[in-house]
Amino acid sequence: MNSTGQPVAAQYCATFLKPEMLHIYRQITAIRAYQPVVFTQRRENAPRFPFDPVVTLRRSWGRELRRFWQKTLLGGPLLMSGREARDLATGLRDARAALLHVYFGHIGVHLLPYIRRARLPVVVSFHGADAGVDPSKPRQVRPMRLLFEHATLILPRSQAIADSLVALGCPVEKIRLHRTGIPLDRFPFSQRYLPGDGQWRFFQACRLIPKKGVDTTLRAFAIFARQFPGSKLTIAGEGPLAESLQALAAELGIAPRVSFPGFVSQAKLHDLLYQSHLFLHPSVTGPDRDHEGVPNAILEAMATGLPVAATLHGGIPEAVHNGKTGLLAPENSPDQLAWSMLTLAANPTQYESMSAAASRSVSADWEINAQTRLLESLYDQALRLA
Repeated sequence: MNSTGQPVAAQYCATFLKPEMLHIYRQITAIRAYQPVVFTQRRENAPRFPFDPVVTLRRSWGRELRRFWQKTLLGGPLLMSGREARDLATGLRDARAALLHVYFGHIGVHLLPYIRRARLPVVVSFHGADAGVDPSKPRQVRPMRLLFEHATLILPRSQAIADSLVALGCPVEKIRLHRTGIPLDRFPFSQRYLPGDGQWRFFQACRLIPKKGVDTTLRAFAIFARQFPGSKLTIAGEGPLAESLQALAAELGIAPRVSFPGFVSQAKLHDLLYQSHLFLHPSVTGPDRDHEGVPNAILEAMATGLPVAATLHGGIPEAVHNGKTGLLAPENSPDQLAWSMLTLAANPTQYESMSAAASRSVSADWEINAQTRLLESLYDQALRLA
């Protein structure tokens, strides 16, 4: 315990924090029953994510050599060195940590040399891509199963992730569903109505990577715009596909109607959500088996009352209830996504009902304080099980 009498919950995040990890920052800073202390390998964006205390652990000098040996030659994950494990143990002891919470399953695997000998209870959160281990690769599966064996509790962000982990060999009795929390006071509900002039405003916010399905968004918008030529699409985010997606927009003849503002501030994101009529997020399973949990961007959009057109992918159907809070199409199907968009454009009553239902759904199942109190209760369970 710390000087206030609260137990210390160590929070391990390999990089604290990347811009797209705002949800983790929200969770850590919402903890009240425990004193969170962050452990990290690298701190980034400190002015944007102010927090104290943060313990930055040093890396072994042979890390890149070990990476080449373990990942490239052996085809397995990168594991921390013995010295790094000892440094982590010392840091946790100095912080008087009662438990360790590790963010992302692959980081849990990286910490196996410590976790296998840990004297503290260890809980590990799985968020989506970190559950996409190829079951045909024993060198990937074996370390993950060791993590399942030695961790006290496993916290998937969605039931779809939980099912994937069970299929990989995680004991069901160790799994506790813990969803992302959304601060509803920052995304108040605003009832949406169809644009009377037919000038629809579509919005997608994400990293520009394959699993986000932005190419499907562009192709579906091109179909929709044939009937509603005054429509516009904004795609906010950065990533390796930026140039190719802009080229696709030009190829489809919709470049003048599509905006790529790059990564936007929270204030700008807020404005774009309230200016839009429909949020698009047609996620797909990536070639590396990468898939979504429940995208935070979808939850934030729904909280504002913005209906969603997305795909039957990962944990998305757990948030977007097809026909009630949005419409879901198969993956990689621009025609079906466009059908969803056109269906809502032709049905104002259904659209307005979805707006209210989307906000109610997030309020009932994803509110940050409720999810953080659940997390604290899971910490309590982990301490009892240790």
